[in-house]
Amino acid sequence: MKLSINGEQKLIALEEKNSSLMILIEQLGLNPKLIVVEFNGKIINSKNWPGQKVRDGDILEIVTIVGGG
Repeated sequence: MKLSINGEQKLIALEEKNSSLMILIEQLGLNPKLIVVEFNGKIINSKNWPGQKVRDGDILEIVTIVGGG
């Protein structure tokens, strides 16, 4: 499956019929508690990641939250 992630085209090994945003995030090795995801132009609440289907050609922007002061 071809996805655009943070402006880069990536080929990700996911089955389209069984893929979800949560599965993709896990496969990318990201900590769900420390990221915000914009999916095709809309910010998706993390509670909705398991039900959000990922399809070939989707565009994601993934931002890591960094604490500091």
